[in-house]
Amino acid sequence: MNDPLLIGIDVGTTAVKAALFDTTGRALKTYLSRYPTARPAPGIVEQNAEDWVQRCLQALTKLTEGAAFGRVASVGLTSQVNTHVFVDDRGAALLPAFVWQDGRCAHEAAELDKRILDTDRLCWWGAPRPIDASHVLARMDYVARHHPEIWARTCWVMAPKDYCIFRLTGEVTADPMTSFGVVDGTLSYIAELLALVPGAAERLPPLAPFTAGAGRIRPGLPASSAPMVVGTMDAWAGLLGAGVARQDEAVYLSGTSEVLGIVSERKVPTPGVIAFARCEGIVLHAGPTQAGGASIEWLAGILNRSPAALSDLVGALDLARPAPIFLPHLAGERAPLWDITSRASFSGMTSATSAADLARAVFEGVAYSARLLLQSLEQSSNCHPASLNLAGGGTTSDIWCQIRADVLGRPLRRTANRDAGVLGAAILAGVGSDLIASIDAATRQLVAFDRTFEPNPAQAGRHAFGFGKYLELYRQLKSFNADFVTVANPTRVIQASGIT
Repeated sequence: MNDPLLIGIDVGTTAVKAALFDTTGRALKTYLSRYPTARPAPGIVEQNAEDWVQRCLQALTKLTEGAAFGRVASVGLTSQVNTHVFVDDRGAALLPAFVWQDGRCAHEAAELDKRILDTDRLCWWGAPRPIDASHVLARMDYVARHHPEIWARTCWVMAPKDYCIFRLTGEVTADPMTSFGVVDGTLSYIAELLALVPGAAERLPPLAPFTAGAGRIRPGLPASSAPMVVGTMDAWAGLLGAGVARQDEAVYLSGTSEVLGIVSERKVPTPGVIAFARCEGIVLHAGPTQAGGASIEWLAGILNRSPAALSDLVGALDLARPAPIFLPHLAGERAPLWDITSRASFSGMTSATSAADLARAVFEGVAYSARLLLQSLEQSSNCHPASLNLAGGGTTSDIWCQIRADVLGRPLRRTANRDAGVLGAAILAGVGSDLIASIDAATRQLVAFDRTFEPNPAQAGRHAFGFGKYLELYRQLKSFNADFVTVANPTRVIQASGIT
């Protein structure tokens, strides 16, 4: 058999995941390898960009072992955003990468944000989108101010997937959606915005479509000469890997954070939502929370149990008994609040509160954050999707999936392949190599589902109450947390940042 094969690679927040697919969407081989994330000081979250590259090379080695030369038709990459690495002209990372959770650039972000008119935001992005601490321009401004010697040596500021493509092929490229914070409705860089930080414009890679060629893998590397496509960010790749590409379809991606999206041509300017420009025939309204699976991992570590064990505890609970309310703002919150100073909190605990009650509160609190985001997305898209396609590593727990369905009040169709980003990257590779006619056709051809979680009407009233208390808890703690974080001032601590 010499049928062509596709490779999808996802450079995620905690690991590189990859798979070798045939053209029916069947994963023939898979790869997963985790890497460390450093938190040397409060507000600082870093990764070593070399870890991404080496694991991509390991993935290519494993996936192509034994495959006939030339059978790999194309390789697609996706990655976490907003994570950025500052790179010199030889391809060396000059700093540890700023991970999207990193809040050290909050001051620069606030200063830049004050210089942008609301009319410009609507003109550029179609929504009143803020400049936050993870925005690439805030990171550029921070490095230019505090480490001018590094800024002078910086040739490119790149997302993880673009850095890996650069190292694998020698080509410098990016796509408009990974670069969404500095791209307008024409899918071009916003010159007026970039001018706020002198030197920013020339340090961003040239833009190309998702399925455009990004060169061939260099001789001497695994899968040598295999073509690569430009690919895109994890939310868009996950969207496609979850089978969503048509008007009024919706997606729920669960990983380290929760990402929700709705496809809709309609746009109603809505605070807190990323209303993307039309790209590849899709208009996506989306938003990422700050912590989904990260909240579960945190509690599991505190209780010295596995995430699966927490799920089992919750499954044995009587859902009629009261549970605490949890704000999953362990490192602030992103969409739709964009509040870097918010902090996590349990409320409603008593001496009878158990580990199972805390686990349930975390599962429900993350689901409440998704419900708040979905409300904003529905306003932005003027669409109320009847169901959502559910994918991601955070969907392995049936208990948690059911809680999400109950909280959102919608059926959730779970994909058979949990790694939607990996499959989405392969979908783009398939279209880019002309094996599949279009992105829409690829989502129908390669994506399958294993279960639908229907909401339990008996839980609707309880979750309406819980969601109301979730919002009330956030509002009441907002000024407290802002004052607390201001006094602690963690985002300005840079001495332990690992900068070289």
